[in-house]
Amino acid sequence: MATQLMIEKWLGNVSTTTIGATKAEGGTRANVVKIGGEQGLPFLFQEAAMPNKPVIAFEVWDIPPVDWPDELVKSLGSVVNDPFAWAEKCVSEYKAKILCVRMQGAHPDFGNKSADDSAKFISQLLKKVSVPLIIVGSGDDQKDSQVLPLCCEAAKSERCLVGSAVQENYKTLVGAVLADGHNIIAESPIDINIAKQLNILISDMGLSLDRIVINPTIGALGYGLEYAYSIMERARLAALAGDKTVGSPFICFVGQETWRTKEAMISQKEFPAWGPEAQRGVAWEIVTAAALIQAGADLLVMRHPKAVEKVNKYIGSLMESSL
Repeated sequence: MATQLMIEKWLGNVSTTTIGATKAEGGTRANVVKIGGEQGLPFLFQEAAMPNKPVIAFEVWDIPPVDWPDELVKSLGSVVNDPFAWAEKCVSEYKAKILCVRMQGAHPDFGNKSADDSAKFISQLLKKVSVPLIIVGSGDDQKDSQVLPLCCEAAKSERCLVGSAVQENYKTLVGAVLADGHNIIAESPIDINIAKQLNILISDMGLSLDRIVINPTIGALGYGLEYAYSIMERARLAALAGDKTVGSPFICFVGQETWRTKEAMISQKEFPAWGPEAQRGVAWEIVTAAALIQAGADLLVMRHPKAVEKVNKYIGSLMESSL
């Protein structure tokens, strides 16, 4: 006797967020990137539509990275010493559809660039590449509150994704995003209740929920990945059950979390049985990304070109089952 697949019908959906604005929309980008829009759990196409596939953004810094493993830097080559060449290589050679620019040079411990200098960098970068941008701060909340509003102004009408807004310090960034027509990253510390509350606070200021992307904060394989997965899954189930306040797409900073693990950084000389660190790091980034895609990640920020290539193929194979 043939078994019949149980089909779940959902009341809610994930909102669709559009990143980038073409000339017809008042911007200068050659393309836009749409994320979210799911009407069911990831890749269960017999149950519901998944109109937009997960997207990978290459991470680019405004300064040469100083704390990246040697093997990761080698994979990118000398362009890491020139942020503009780095960005152009990601687009021309690696076919990036979107870039994530980290304004690390503004951090007090990494050069302490002024907010004006950071804004000038964004203006120049927008002329160098034509893909949509994600603009994220250095991680120093006080400095980011000065830098990101000016970066928003420099990219006015380009409909970037800017972050991160946190519960303790979100009003300044929300105001800048509203004024200059961007989307926002709402960051919560692996907590569905805080994620929901922050989305409510941001929307109460007048930014619509479809312009919010949730950064649930994640861990790499072996460093809290399973906990992050469970939080993302809970939020997605709540959204599909009809809770619009957690029905935003997810962004996951995979590269950042992967390449600071000991498995990605420790050399083979120290632990010969572990094998080459270059292979370990790439594998760690691939596995972490693949797991988060199954948890519902819509936008992944990654670093190693080979890992990006493999995960893009994985996404393609998953999407083929919808045809």
